[in-house]
Amino acid sequence: MSACVQTSPRQPLQVMWKTVSEDCNLACDYCYYSAAGGVPHHPVRVMEPALLDRFISQYMKRSHGQAAFAWQGGEPLLAGLPYFEQVISLQAKYAPPHTLISNSLQSNGTLINARWAAFFKRYNFLIGISLDGPEEIHNTHRITGAGSGSFRQVMRGVRHLEQAGVDYNILTVIHEDNVTKPDELMAFYKEQKFAYIQFIPCMDFVSQKSGMPGRFRITPEQYGEFLCRTFDLWYNDGEPEISVRMFENMLLTMLHRPAQLCVHSSCCPKMMVLETNGDAYPCDFFIDEEHKLGNIGQSDLETLLASPVYDDFLQMKPRMNEVCSHCEFLSFCHGGCPRNRNWLDVNDRSEVDYFCRSYQMFYAHALEPMKALASRLKGEQIQHYRQSGQPLPGRNEPCLCGSGKKFKHCCQQL
Repeated sequence: MSACVQTSPRQPLQVMWKTVSEDCNLACDYCYYSAAGGVPHHPVRVMEPALLDRFISQYMKRSHGQAAFAWQGGEPLLAGLPYFEQVISLQAKYAPPHTLISNSLQSNGTLINARWAAFFKRYNFLIGISLDGPEEIHNTHRITGAGSGSFRQVMRGVRHLEQAGVDYNILTVIHEDNVTKPDELMAFYKEQKFAYIQFIPCMDFVSQKSGMPGRFRITPEQYGEFLCRTFDLWYNDGEPEISVRMFENMLLTMLHRPAQLCVHSSCCPKMMVLETNGDAYPCDFFIDEEHKLGNIGQSDLETLLASPVYDDFLQMKPRMNEVCSHCEFLSFCHGGCPRNRNWLDVNDRSEVDYFCRSYQMFYAHALEPMKALASRLKGEQIQHYRQSGQPLPGRNEPCLCGSGKKFKHCCQQL
């Protein structure tokens, strides 16, 4: 069992901003903040300028050359273009020389116009677009407050991004109306020339707001079957044409590189979630009093990161069920997400992930094809080294692929 350590001053820290709290112009029925009902609060809630200035200045002091900002909502574009121009100004004001600043923003896409797209391009924003598939699927759940589908507005926003040359990816929520339609989804992505796709299984957050425990709207078996079929369509005889993040996470593991998705990483990422009032949390799935680190208006950043609450949170993932320690696929999922372990009881995260069966189905199905793909990519890497004239490791030195094996027992044989 691995141990996940407290955030040190030298470790990169990603900040996720709940830019406008729950304010949104859509009323998706599975949303965290579905109670908003597609009618934003007036005025839209954003972080006060003094608080924004205070935090960004402290964050930049500990950035050590790398600062990552993730903007979420509600719908973050409701904050308005002047708000984000202020953010960019503060980032530039407080960034030490040669700091690499990255901004990512998750949007429903309906408010993106030419001005927004030009801004994103100028400052190199990576945009995530929430899109659940073709029009008839997307409009089933992602609707306006008046009950109209949002598909056409979303696609209009996507076209503005494309015209401006903005990098973007697609986030698809897998629910009861698309989990049985992997062929339709993959055909849609291909038709639209979407290059980067991510799936998240749908949870019913409406029930949580009514006082009832949340529930997933698809079964582990449904999700497992969806992943297996989607993988077959993605694999394309070992020549994938689009990026599906979960599949590439498995491939990265087989190439001895860290996974990108926190769900399938060995430790929860070092991050801080900020509400508009300055309240800070270690994860957007654990925004509650039990996991509150404090408030950035009342405590400095290092004090919040040193909170015992943060340390307890980081130890949650390694404390997985004993069954997981004997699983042949542990290196791929690392026990899944703590939120999904016995998610009916927030005080007990010792059960297996709700989607454990899904992962087992998928990893068993994809293992041999992925081995072949990983072996080919390793061989291409070795060939590149030979052609470039770079020196290869000695027979008894560690292999350059990162496997930890001696070169003679690993990639030298390729």
